[in-house]
Amino acid sequence: MVFVGGLGRSGTTLLERLLGEVPGIAPLGEVVHLWERGVNAHEPCGCGERFTTCPFWRRVGIRAFGGWSPGLADRVLTLRHRIDRTRHIPALARRQCRVGLSGYTRAYSRVYEAAAQVAGCPVVVDSSKHASLAFCLSTSPVVDLSVVHLVRDPRAVAYSWRRRVRRPEDGTAMTRWRPIRTSLHWMVQNLAFELLARRGASVIRIRYEDLLADPRTVLSTLLARLGYRDVAGGASAGGGGEGGGGAGGGGLTFLRPGQAELSVAHTCAGNPMRFRAGPVELSRDDSWRDRLSYRHKWLVTALTWPLMIQYGYRVRDRRTPEAAPTPWLTTGVPASECR
Repeated sequence: MVFVGGLGRSGTTLLERLLGEVPGIAPLGEVVHLWERGVNAHEPCGCGERFTTCPFWRRVGIRAFGGWSPGLADRVLTLRHRIDRTRHIPALARRQCRVGLSGYTRAYSRVYEAAAQVAGCPVVVDSSKHASLAFCLSTSPVVDLSVVHLVRDPRAVAYSWRRRVRRPEDGTAMTRWRPIRTSLHWMVQNLAFELLARRGASVIRIRYEDLLADPRTVLSTLLARLGYRDVAGGASAGGGGEGGGGAGGGGLTFLRPGQAELSVAHTCAGNPMRFRAGPVELSRDDSWRDRLSYRHKWLVTALTWPLMIQYGYRVRDRRTPEAAPTPWLTTGVPASECR
């Protein structure tokens, strides 16, 4: 399975939706929130149906657990609050198993396996983002984990976290963060994925800016790293199940210049974009350059500049494109050795 990681507002939902259009790949949304928002709160699936009435997720629940239940969700949530926390990453990196860890990862592995069977796809994508969950899954002997680490200019991320956005599920306001909090989370999450790679996990890093500048090239290279060959002309894995992408047999035929044609996706939670279907414009959102105050730009830069430079971002805000570094970080290779 493919785990899309990185700090929220970095384009993880977009990347998942694009991967989900490739035959043989099924996007699942943010599975980390499935238990609370799907099973307990009955929030809608990306297809528009309530989670508990969506035919896809109903079949996944029956196949994985004999059906969804509040008791199951509560048990997984209890383990999550005990185990799946950023502060536990150092212990997880040292393979210090915590009580309940195997049961926690087993719940996810059952969801992934059942979703792949129901969708008729050999690969599923979980865009849960959290590094702590990626570390948990890396300890599982049954999860074949590949992590795609997506990074974005921290100033753009800070601006996005300041924006007022309503959740389409219930109309409530999404969480907003101050730039200083965003900067600290950006550093912690990205350093955690660097650590995960150094511990031997399969981690591939790409930048949001590169993805939007040349989606076809970045996706083709990414899919090749994930085991898909010659995907630009046709994917190597077959699909066609209930939860698979709508790209047919043409690999990346859903991509057009500056646009992607997205089909309906059975995503259990995530960014409002998970509800989008049809033509979607693929263009960088650089509104932060004009709308983020100079003071906040300076603050974010001061707190994040070491990783900004490592990831190829300019410390000074300029209108010209950044010099793109080699964007790929593979198993156990430090970023400094990938240039």
